[in-house]
Amino acid sequence: MDMSEQTQQTGQQEVNAPLSQLAQACGVATEYKGQQGEIHVIADRVVAKVLTALGIDVEADDAEGIAAHLQRLTQERQEALCSPTVLQELGVPTALTLNCQPGALAASLTLEDGSDGSGELLLRAGEEGQTLLELGSGIPMGYHRLDLQAGERQQRATLITAPQRIPLPEAVKEHARWGWMTQLYSVRSHGSWGVGDFADLAQLLAAAGSKSGADFMLINPIHAGEPQAPLQPSPYFPASRTFLNPLYIRPQSIAAYKELGESERMQADQLFAQAAEQNSDPNRLDRDLAWTCKKQALWLIFQQARPSLRVDSAFAQFVRAGGQELESFALWCLAYQHWGQPQERADSWFRSESPHSARVQALKASDQEGFEFYLWLQWVANQQLEEAQRSGKAAGMVLGLMEDMAVGVNPLGEDVWSHPERYARGASVGAPPDAFNQQGQNWLQPPLDPLDLERTGYKAYRQLVGGMFAHSGAIRIDHALGLFRLWWIPAGSPASEGTYVTYNYKAMLSVLAIEATRAGGIVVGEDLGVVPDFAAQALADRGVLGTIIEWFEQKDGVFKNPAGYRKYALAAVTTHDLPPTAGYLQYEHVHIRERLGLLAQSAQEFEAAAQDEHRAMLQFLVAGGWLDPAVAGDERGHTQEIVEAMHRAVLSAPSLLKMAALVDGVGESRSQNQPGTIDEYPNWRVPLADEKGRVVYAEEVFDLPRVQALAQVMREGI
Repeated sequence: MDMSEQTQQTGQQEVNAPLSQLAQACGVATEYKGQQGEIHVIADRVVAKVLTALGIDVEADDAEGIAAHLQRLTQERQEALCSPTVLQELGVPTALTLNCQPGALAASLTLEDGSDGSGELLLRAGEEGQTLLELGSGIPMGYHRLDLQAGERQQRATLITAPQRIPLPEAVKEHARWGWMTQLYSVRSHGSWGVGDFADLAQLLAAAGSKSGADFMLINPIHAGEPQAPLQPSPYFPASRTFLNPLYIRPQSIAAYKELGESERMQADQLFAQAAEQNSDPNRLDRDLAWTCKKQALWLIFQQARPSLRVDSAFAQFVRAGGQELESFALWCLAYQHWGQPQERADSWFRSESPHSARVQALKASDQEGFEFYLWLQWVANQQLEEAQRSGKAAGMVLGLMEDMAVGVNPLGEDVWSHPERYARGASVGAPPDAFNQQGQNWLQPPLDPLDLERTGYKAYRQLVGGMFAHSGAIRIDHALGLFRLWWIPAGSPASEGTYVTYNYKAMLSVLAIEATRAGGIVVGEDLGVVPDFAAQALADRGVLGTIIEWFEQKDGVFKNPAGYRKYALAAVTTHDLPPTAGYLQYEHVHIRERLGLLAQSAQEFEAAAQDEHRAMLQFLVAGGWLDPAVAGDERGHTQEIVEAMHRAVLSAPSLLKMAALVDGVGESRSQNQPGTIDEYPNWRVPLADEKGRVVYAEEVFDLPRVQALAQVMREGI
């Protein structure tokens, strides 16, 4: 049959019916609704490329191949006794329909702790000859193994038994709580190595709790980066989301530092002096210099500590608990150190080797000391992060640290090297064109394969979330819509030529519910932008807080009354993708985009729109009684009053969490990040400075009158 005879007409575009059916079976969208409600139909060639990235190699015009793939998928699903991942609400009996005849099945359940839970299983016949497996209400929360056998057919599935929703901590139930947001790397102390570190974080958390009354602090992602320079500046483009970035280790806080011999101590101190020269520079951070110096000092300290590590039960336990995942990470670091920066080429070690290959294992045997060094760095990083969280809680913080989870990882990073099967090949994640970026966005990160997640019981996601909750009271999920769907862009295509791929959000929300409940923590989802109604409701139903940014809460030039904000949300004036509020009020976002040629309209039109928004904000603040009309009529010299008024407005919202940015406290105006750029703007390399461009140190920041004034506004509004 001719392909033209197998199409449906939709608007002015033709949709290949068999291809659409195959795409639907794989969770690949053939159309989507845009910001204004308009329907965009995805070109067949784009759909076919995305299916290929999912491991289903098809051509848009290959009718026979499409039919064969569809038949194979249908047959596989019919032959499976059940889905590879099964979900159950904790305490609620669940009937699972199985693909076999009644009486032909044997089933057993092994609980997460290794005990037998088969007593909670009951087989019975359903309607129309179905076989039902009853999962009892007594199955505990966790990740369990379900084994099924029907004749010669066998299947092992993961049962995820999760709470219906994440319980709020009692202190948050009492009343709303507030906290600070900051970029950790940007806040240096006099003891820093040019970049803010975990010792600085401990100091910041303690001071934020004791001196400002804050209950949490959100920081940038601290996922692992490259083991040697050059380092990727963006914390949202990590090498691994499973491990910590040793860049944030404070060498002097390690016990073995104090035991260094005179010569080694002198070397370490010289390295510190070289890196610490950056601390007073308000212009640009140099991660490469900081890490190059710090790594050499850490090696000296490791040499001092290594003999005792052989008998240190705590270190041995850490390595055992890390298992193969930790070993693979250390091997990736070792290979990177010896064989150089990974490349996409087929002959690169990144593509030709694996953690289990003979060459990598030979490298480990030849440099056992280097291998142990990278294990030790993770141990030290975990200890120092744990100490930082303890400092915050000891200072009275309810939640303490709020960690930020990046959307994805570097395609040449450790996560992809160790587990290539977990990621789609030939596609990257981004966003479709919208008013914020009319060309769309390509974040250059490979998407997690939803089919692999389902096959493996969401093991990769469980490791990620559990690891982050080990040292924090809350997690923020960047681009939380990725729990539901991600915009996949085929390799070599512009960001506009992609489509959405759906994920089993119920499974991922179940993982979040289990890990947050175990930690007694909170999950905040960054759900800005176009959010389908069902997604917003699903997050709320599971107790995941959404995100509200005051600048974005407007329609047709009118700002929304904060009294109408969502209760289950974290509300703030700004976010890291906007300039600090002082900068935004001074049109920093206009100047940057104009200077870098990022505007899709004339500079005059964009600036006029920004001025209209500015006036609308002032009118909104005056009308709500948060800003003196005299200040609104004479902004010069009154930026701080306007910033505080914007926070008072947010504090009138019913939202459970409120947040102030440390950059707004000190009066900083420079952006930390300009979306759509890499090196055109010094993204993620701007140190914390005040309104006069002077460096603000961690030791003093919470004593500054301006910071104290904003803290008072926040305390009084809670």
